Amino acid sequence: MSAPTSAPRSANGQKAAMDRMYRLTRHVYDVTRKPYLLGRDRMIEALDVPPDGSVLEMGCGTGRNLIAVGRRHPRARLYGFDISVEMLKTARRNVERSGLDIRLAEGDACLFDPEAAFGVAHFDRVYFSYTLSMIPDWTTALAHGLALVNDGGSLSVIDFGFCEGLGAPARALLHGWLSWFHVAPRAGLETEMARLAKASGRTLRFERPARGYAQFGIIS
Repeated sequence: MSAPTSAPRSANGQKAAMDRMYRLTRHVYDVTRKPYLLGRDRMIEALDVPPDGSVLEMGCGTGRNLIAVGRRHPRARLYGFDISVEMLKTARRNVERSGLDIRLAEGDACLFDPEAAFGVAHFDRVYFSYTLSMIPDWTTALAHGLALVNDGGSLSVIDFGFCEGLGAPARALLHGWLSWFHVAPRAGLETEMARLAKASGRTLRFERPARGYAQFGIIS
């Protein structure tokens, strides 16, 4: 049986799809995803949040990453949003248990208005962690994320890559499996980040860790 193909979805369709996917799996998401969402902690370490700096996660999922940022940077002001209300249930529970001050909201990464949700228009650090590969209009989401960055701030992305150093069989196995979950690694990620960096007068650092399993870029 072949894997289902991912057709473009509207924002409402994407929201419904994410809620269906995570209604049950949100309870075991962090445990089951840890082995293959490589590079998340490395990205968090590289954020280098300034004292009392603000951080926004685009698609915060269970809140796992924001909690890790908060523990590493206790003075940071932390914010996150997700399109899935199901994931936000878990995120809010996890944040409450952590004891950290993290503000969460529901929203679409392509048009989220943080000023309306949080009273904050721009952030020192904005990041996507394994989310662009699930957002149908990922280029719009990426551009919107960069637009939310303060002058002197940075936008970071970690996501699935194309296994250049692992070979075609590994790539076919990984990408075939991911397609069942409407996850599509973005072949044009480096090109699009480079275009946005140039257009905004910023610079891009980009690499493919774990022999190309992941893609990791920072616009600053």
